[in-house]
Amino acid sequence: MYADAETIRRILTGTGDTWAVVGLSTNERRAAYGVAKVLQRFGKRVVPVHPKAETVHGEPGYATLADIPFPVDVVDVFVNSELAGKVADEAVAIGAKAVWYQLGVVDEDAYERTRAAGLDMVMDRCPAIEIPLLS
Repeated sequence: MYADAETIRRILTGTGDTWAVVGLSTNERRAAYGVAKVLQRFGKRVVPVHPKAETVHGEPGYATLADIPFPVDVVDVFVNSELAGKVADEAVAIGAKAVWYQLGVVDEDAYERTRAAGLDMVMDRCPAIEIPLLS
């Protein structure tokens, strides 16, 4: 219900190529690091969002979504479910077109708010798994 094939395809192929990855740091053992690399391989611009604002995969990082000085198409969320709703609200506030909650991240209330604001949203899925399946 929160990850239909049409929405997944639309976000991955038509929504835009600038992806803010919330929770992305230089820690290579974290899932966000590898997923961001896959997104880059498929032509996405990955923007790290983490309190440390580190440069990752050659892209400068920002401490918050609001700090990013250019438009973001998709906000990819690697924080736990308890914090994810706030990130979805921030994505709406910055004018993102879609929100993607990673595997294990679910917040039904945030989903309803985000969809009501007109954004596409996927929960509990990984774009690094989904994008190769589109070929």
